[in-house]
Amino acid sequence: SSEVLEAIENVIQDVLKSLAQKKAPVLTLANRSDWRNIEFKDSVGLQMIPCCTTKQIRIDCPRSAPKFALMLKILSMIYKMVQSNTYATKRDIYYSDTLLFGSQSVVDNIINDISCMLKIPRRSLHILSTTKGFVAGNLSYTEEDGTKVNCTCSATAVTVPSNVQGIKNLISHAKFMLIVEKDATFQRLLDDDFCNKLSPCIMITGRGVPDLNTRLLVRKLWDTFQIPIFTLMDADPHGVEIMCIYKYGSVSMSFEAHHLTVPSIKWLGLLPSDLERLNIGKDVLIPFTKQDQKKLASIQKRPYIACQPMWKKELEMMAASKLKAEIQVLTSLSSDYLSRVYLPNKLQFGGWL
Repeated sequence: SSEVLEAIENVIQDVLKSLAQKKAPVLTLANRSDWRNIEFKDSVGLQMIPCCTTKQIRIDCPRSAPKFALMLKILSMIYKMVQSNTYATKRDIYYSDTLLFGSQSVVDNIINDISCMLKIPRRSLHILSTTKGFVAGNLSYTEEDGTKVNCTCSATAVTVPSNVQGIKNLISHAKFMLIVEKDATFQRLLDDDFCNKLSPCIMITGRGVPDLNTRLLVRKLWDTFQIPIFTLMDADPHGVEIMCIYKYGSVSMSFEAHHLTVPSIKWLGLLPSDLERLNIGKDVLIPFTKQDQKKLASIQKRPYIACQPMWKKELEMMAASKLKAEIQVLTSLSSDYLSRVYLPNKLQFGGWL
């Protein structure tokens, strides 16, 4: 925490120095959303290059002055929280002055910029994000405040903890971990008692695009247990994108890649080639939209696809058919096909990429 306080003091000192010299203070930020600032490393995923392009938030420029002020405001809030050892969610910060901040996304963006500027992970800034992910299966742990959590697979899942760094005494006899894209599929597998039927496993869902805590938990479970991790996604560009976030990270959070990515993740399903293999009728598949075509084309150009020839083939198959499928499409074969036939066969005979 002294490191965080010192980093913030250095920023403020630079601002004061500029003012004393009658110069306009400037905050320098990395261009987080620029692909040119990103390199792909097999063992890490997408990470920010050391000498990346930057942008300046100037107090004497009418366009950036409001952002400059908001950054200082949030820096002062962080400073107070670290000093008093208290925590707040991003939502708390926004609601502390909704008129000033204008929207939640403004706050989220500034917090990520501050984290990147100070080179300090967001958790260390005492800012928590509200969690939307769920975890279930063969896992128990103790939360930071001493609460014991047991995720034994029942019909209800446990919410991913909001302070993943603080959890300890993790115990599991799971043979693998399954990341499920959607909440509906996750609940269906819970209802079918999937975690206990095949062999003990841990199931996690980020309920769509995963939040930071869900990604941190996947990484923590991987570091702790080193068990195979599989993903179960829709056979569409959006599903592939979500899987890539878990495996390789995202451009906007590339400065945190070392804590967030798990490059050993495997694509279990739903594969475009599965649709052919299982003779899924074209009538239950969904035609691509223009947006789907654009997203798929952009994914195919990404640096990590080049080193995944099998993935490349699947994506080419998807592009050629211009059709997508949700996991629910398997119910056209039988109501419990996913948990009774599809997953057991894939896991037993190595049907992953």
